[in-house]
Amino acid sequence: MESNLKYNRNGDYLIPNLAITEPAESLGKYGRMRKNYLKEHRPVLYNSLLLSEKLYPHLLEIDQTATARMERMMPELMKSEGVTESMKASNPMRWVGLMNNLKAQAEETILTELIHS
Repeated sequence: MESNLKYNRNGDYLIPNLAITEPAESLGKYGRMRKNYLKEHRPVLYNSLLLSEKLYPHLLEIDQTATARMERMMPELMKSEGVTESMKASNPMRWVGLMNNLKAQAEETILTELIHS
């Protein structure tokens, strides 16, 4: 199998010229969270994805999936808990508290299923 890698001689050692291309898009919150998780808890997988240049496409996919999942879950959770726009107008403090709880609940699901898996 022929390799396209170029090497530099450094004393008695041949060092490969490795260059990692930067992503075209910036990572969102969930992509960065997944990257940190892989780096800290799954270093072999992180390095494998990084060196094969599959890391950033993976992170972008996780970020897009998590964001879409959050956007689908929030209205469902709001409906199940009875959180409405009229509540927002009549009792804003209760509405904010409920929304914070629902967002934390949705994010916990996303973290468990997508980020920390």
